[in-house]
Amino acid sequence: MVFFGSRSRIISWLPVLLYSDHVRRCYRPCITFLHPYSTERRRLPNNWGKKKLERIKLHFMRNMDDPTTQNILQPFRLAVKEQGDLVRELKANGAPELDVKKAVNELKLRKKALEDKELAPPEIGFDRARMEDLLKRRFYFDQSFAIYGGVTGQFDFGPMGCAMKNNILNLWRSHFILEEQMLEVDCTILTPENVLKASGHVDRFADLMVKDLKNGECFRLDHLIKAHLEKLMTEKNVTPQQIAEYEDIIVKLDGYSKDEMNAILRKFDMKSPNTGNDLSDALEFNLMFSTSIGPTGNLKGFLRPETAQGIFVNFKRLLQFNQGRLPFAAAQIGNSFRNEISPRTGLIRVREFTMAEIEHFVDPRYKEHPKFKQVQNLKLTLYSACNQMNGESAFISTIGDAVEKGIVANQTLGYFMARICQFLVTVGVTPEKLRFRQHMSNEMAHYATDCWDAEIKTSYGWVECVGCADRSCYDLTQHTKATGVKLNAEAQLKEAISFDCVHDKYLI
Repeated sequence: MVFFGSRSRIISWLPVLLYSDHVRRCYRPCITFLHPYSTERRRLPNNWGKKKLERIKLHFMRNMDDPTTQNILQPFRLAVKEQGDLVRELKANGAPELDVKKAVNELKLRKKALEDKELAPPEIGFDRARMEDLLKRRFYFDQSFAIYGGVTGQFDFGPMGCAMKNNILNLWRSHFILEEQMLEVDCTILTPENVLKASGHVDRFADLMVKDLKNGECFRLDHLIKAHLEKLMTEKNVTPQQIAEYEDIIVKLDGYSKDEMNAILRKFDMKSPNTGNDLSDALEFNLMFSTSIGPTGNLKGFLRPETAQGIFVNFKRLLQFNQGRLPFAAAQIGNSFRNEISPRTGLIRVREFTMAEIEHFVDPRYKEHPKFKQVQNLKLTLYSACNQMNGESAFISTIGDAVEKGIVANQTLGYFMARICQFLVTVGVTPEKLRFRQHMSNEMAHYATDCWDAEIKTSYGWVECVGCADRSCYDLTQHTKATGVKLNAEAQLKEAISFDCVHDKYLI
């Protein structure tokens, strides 16, 4: 059995709509029936309009065929292709894991340089800080518990923010659940430890952090090291040898162990960037909120980090409800929680957020979709893993051609990518700023065999808004192993299969 997961973080859609320069377009489909709750003229803050102006770079996909553009991009594409070939060669020859990670990280840096060059000059100015001031003043959202000083990574939505969020959710339910006749569930947020142990979240859902020894402030270690070394590289007395050393560490950062990260921390005598205080050794920090269920405290639990597991553990019930037939889809809308170490990007990265998730279960032998013809001529901007490895740009293709050429694995995956695109455009996302990027093998989640992210260009850069993944049967298999309950479906064979059986074969 194979199932496809399509998940979206609703709280991420709001900053995508609010922080980008096409915000006026977004208001119309979302809140046309509403009016500003107040026409009162208020005094502007003293720093109004004085904060740093953020510039949005516009993607000029339509000008990619221009010879001048090609000449500018060619060296960057060759650099990415050269590094991509090196990564393939290292993997084929069974090179050490650290060497592969170093090459992959260098590939990512070259890809980033190419993407920056593929963006047009910053012709349109967008003052994100001023926009955020306006949204908070009109109480679209504000930091939670602000009168107590606020809590980083937590936000409250006001009347207008709630209106936008509810309209998006209602449209999502209509566009997906009602249109596709999905089975909607509403599962508990509190999740026992053994469920998330089986899914892999207990062991894999962690980051390294350090603490300020005086005030206890926490920092994500890889981000701290990178920021510190980048600062050292800008100093006047730095030598080329030192710059090379710093760059080498940054490139290898993802491949370092806990002990190696500690050694770097001590070598450069890193202090808290905010206070200058000493820092602790590296600590492993699980991103899930832990708690105990019941008065005895013996049953350990977590606030769910995703809504998917509630669907998987109810698979047997859902299959029975659907009279044992495949394919079928289940959907859930609800809050999830991730205890981010240092969330500092507004609504983009928060500790509590609303997710809208679909799990589509299908027979792995028959991945055609009956409604695929309705969307096969829809054009999408695709950024495949091969394009990323070869230093090539994203390209526009119909989803039908992409499936036929094997760029997108099958019709079911392609159908949901097309439906996601239709939904995002409906809520106001500019098509020119929307692309689907395929995960490369080194960044694939532990549960996925293929994954495409719907990414939107905002003042924060390219932001993942929706993930559409082929999760194979990973989750159902893991829960079956943990519980002994078979989470599979049976299908009647179209043709009988006959075979010879030899009794006591191993005794012959």
